[in-house]
Amino acid sequence: MTATTDPALILHRWLSPAYPVGAFAYSHGIEAAVAEGWLTDADQTGAWLRDVALKGAGHNDAILLAAAWHAETPERLAEIAELASALAPSANRRLETEAQGAAFARTTAAVHGIALDPAPYPVVLGRAARLLDLPLEKTLRLFLLAFLSNLTSAAIRLVPLGQTDGQRILSALEPLCAELAATAAPGDLDALGSCAVMSDIAAMRQEVLTTRLFRS
Repeated sequence: MTATTDPALILHRWLSPAYPVGAFAYSHGIEAAVAEGWLTDADQTGAWLRDVALKGAGHNDAILLAAAWHAETPERLAEIAELASALAPSANRRLETEAQGAAFARTTAAVHGIALDPAPYPVVLGRAARLLDLPLEKTLRLFLLAFLSNLTSAAIRLVPLGQTDGQRILSALEPLCAELAATAAPGDLDALGSCAVMSDIAAMRQEVLTTRLFRS
């Protein structure tokens, strides 16, 4: 199915806070990191987000998205989806990717009239982009920026940060989004790997916080 609208507009709509995937409900472990005293200012938050993008879920999710975009058979797509779920380091992080993916699939199938099965978020997004002939690298760049924007929004509420500090952090991360998109574009699953250990530990501790605002 060929897109009839500017691909950039479709992608901005999909990845905007208005698209009903419930991204606002997830902090990706930032809430626990703040509770532990690991994030207390803009510099620490910026470094944390850079590590998550470069060495954690940002890196892996971009590769999974690209692999789904390249997938030629339903069987291959199912394998990628299963791998994406298995890579989640905690129950709530798996909920984060699977719940957002299911919500994205429902809405996008209804709006665009395409067949989309529920799958982890980067996988179903990559599949939808392929079905609408959206350019892969632009999809990857905007996906990564949207991911980091959502985490920045959580950090603004939790650390807390000012809005201007949040935008400074995102501006500094924009070149990294482009670099990661270019690296991930082949969709090479052998390049998957994570060493964002503190982020993974925070995701696990998030599950047992006495009180919390976010689901992950």
